Amino acid sequence: MPFLPSIVLPPNELVGGATVCTAQDSSWCQLIYQLTGVGWLARSAGVVLDGALKTLLIVVLAVVIRALCHRAIAQVARGVGQGRAPALLRPLRERAARGPRGSSGVATLVERRRQRAATIGSLLRSIASFVIFGTGAVLVLGEFGVNLAPIIASAGVIGVAVGFGAQNLVRDFLSGIFMMLEDQYGVGDAVDFGEASGTVESIGLRVTTVRDVEGTLWYVRNGAISRVGNFSQHFSIALVDVPLGHGADIGRATELADAAARAAVAEPPLSEDLLGEVTVLGVQSVTAEGVTLRITVRTRPGQQVAVRRALFEAVATAFTEAGIPPPSPSQTPVAAAS
Repeated sequence: MPFLPSIVLPPNELVGGATVCTAQDSSWCQLIYQLTGVGWLARSAGVVLDGALKTLLIVVLAVVIRALCHRAIAQVARGVGQGRAPALLRPLRERAARGPRGSSGVATLVERRRQRAATIGSLLRSIASFVIFGTGAVLVLGEFGVNLAPIIASAGVIGVAVGFGAQNLVRDFLSGIFMMLEDQYGVGDAVDFGEASGTVESIGLRVTTVRDVEGTLWYVRNGAISRVGNFSQHFSIALVDVPLGHGADIGRATELADAAARAAVAEPPLSEDLLGEVTVLGVQSVTAEGVTLRITVRTRPGQQVAVRRALFEAVATAFTEAGIPPPSPSQTPVAAAS
């Protein structure tokens, strides 16, 4: 066996009748005393160096664990963005618009999925960093002999006070988290929040911004949203009501409306926005002014307005050219002058 040299330390010197390093002291004590000859520095070296090394180890482990968690979250988010959702996220439906065969619909779905995955990934990374670094800070304080019980109790009291004082803020954050997980709406969706409606421009954990048809930008707190009407999920329906006079031939008017409507959407770009066939439902209502015919067709989300305008214009023009009588104006009784 090869000879291994060893360091032989001299016996502890006496300072004031007592040894500098006792059996309870760390092994650092003798080494530091041999190097410096300072008794108080040698006696405190064990506490300082052991605490520093343990602190360094805790910090390194926290950084490594955080990096591994962030990497795992990034891989999961990337998989969700590419359609490879884990089992935990598979029950969450994807509600972006799909085109009829459409490349544009698929592109919308992919972009919506990517945005949602990026948002959820960012949220999970923030939570992981907070938990890991918070735990590391508590462990470091414990290594230096800090009594954590009063700190934890004070933090609990402060947390309760902040919770009562910032209930709306907590509600906004929780609502924002569940909204993102459930994919209730996304950027670019046409939504109705009740008092505010329009197109979603940005989504945060606390506030969602919506721009209405007049250009006004509304800031809506997530916790204040009690209901959401989303016009951009799955499909929309273009609903067209065409008025006729009482003397019109309903059968002939129905045939004309069907032919005119189908011809109006037979060519691009309107044909690319349809998800079904044009259907003339027939008479919808009868009033004192005339009769109303209803026409419907399923469209891609958000395209129902353009399709409705084109259908109404085509059917109204066909009725005028065919001599179909329009509804008569309502006769409002006029009070006799006194």
